Amino acid sequence: QEEKIFAGKVLRLHVCTMEGAEWLEEVPEDTTVEKLKERCLKHCVPGSLEDPKTVTHHKLIHATSEKVLTDTKTVLEENIQDRDVLLLVKKRAPTLLPKMADVVAEEKRKQEQKAPDKDAILKATASLPARSVDRSVTHHNMRDFQTELRKILVSLIEVAQKLLALNPDAVELFKKANAMLDEDEEDRVDEIALRQLTEMGFPESRAVKALRLNHMSVTQAMEWLIEHADDPSVDAPLPGQAPAEAPAEGAASSAEAAAGPSLEEGGEEAKDELTEIFKKIRRKREFRPDPRAVIALMEMGFDEKEVVDALRVNNNQQNAACEWLLGDRKPSPEDLDKGIDTNSPLFQAILENPVVQLGLTNPKTLLAFEDMLENPLNSTQWMNDPETGPVMLQISRIFQTLNRT
Repeated sequence: QEEKIFAGKVLRLHVCTMEGAEWLEEVPEDTTVEKLKERCLKHCVPGSLEDPKTVTHHKLIHATSEKVLTDTKTVLEENIQDRDVLLLVKKRAPTLLPKMADVVAEEKRKQEQKAPDKDAILKATASLPARSVDRSVTHHNMRDFQTELRKILVSLIEVAQKLLALNPDAVELFKKANAMLDEDEEDRVDEIALRQLTEMGFPESRAVKALRLNHMSVTQAMEWLIEHADDPSVDAPLPGQAPAEAPAEGAASSAEAAAGPSLEEGGEEAKDELTEIFKKIRRKREFRPDPRAVIALMEMGFDEKEVVDALRVNNNQQNAACEWLLGDRKPSPEDLDKGIDTNSPLFQAILENPVVQLGLTNPKTLLAFEDMLENPLNSTQWMNDPETGPVMLQISRIFQTLNRT
């Protein structure tokens, strides 16, 4: 009776193992954690105490606090309460340090797999016959690629015009197309490019002006903004920007007046009339050469008209335009207006694509094609457009697929 009176408080603990075994352990609160571990191991691992290392290779964890219990402390010192849950876990074996021989072997293997440097390449290829790559052929193939894309756009424009002419709502479609053509240039600035510049700290109005002057090129616009940062006229509006809407309304009304009666009469005359109207729309878009490239090439002694033709053929790329002027000057500016063979497998595959077919009935697609013909650098803007982007993506995929076969 005296032992029961003076004995410490008995705690009932719920013990679990990683294998799923569970049981209750009743221990006095002055029991050490090591003794508690021994009792647990006797319960779940018979014969485990024959190896003294078994106790040290296990640990008890308090489930609520996730604390690892210290072997030399008592249950009371670890602040364990009645009905607490403990987890019996086997300790992980310590990671062995690699042997020095293994480290040396690994470093040697990495050195063997390392790419050779320039001297090693020259030494290994010294006995090979010298060959020179014809850079002009590579550049010519690139120009052929660009020319082929232009031909596709020219032919697709003709198809889009005919489809729009056959539509009973051709006049309304023309109004929509003409309105989009004459809309304020600020609404047509590439939003992604504008956001990149504004995030750099440039004012939005100034960034819009820089993008318009540099054909939506972020790099060139940024250079322009830095170069003209202290220019007092940097925020002045571009010439002809404000009154741009007035002629647009007049053109729309006059075109509507011209197209309206013809379309009401029906027949081929209406289709021809609408085709002429879209030709007028195309004339509204003039190629805008890079002014810095024009100045640089003219300083080399070339005539201004030649320089503009060179930049138009080479998509405003100054280096390519210079090579064109010094070379055979092919393709010629007249070749840019020639379409692709309508019976070719490439063009037939493009026309059979459902996304392209649907896009050709949208006036905005026609305007995108016209704009990219005259200003190829604007293609990024149209690729990001939700209406014209899918059409351009399908054309690009079909071209690349057939070009590889």
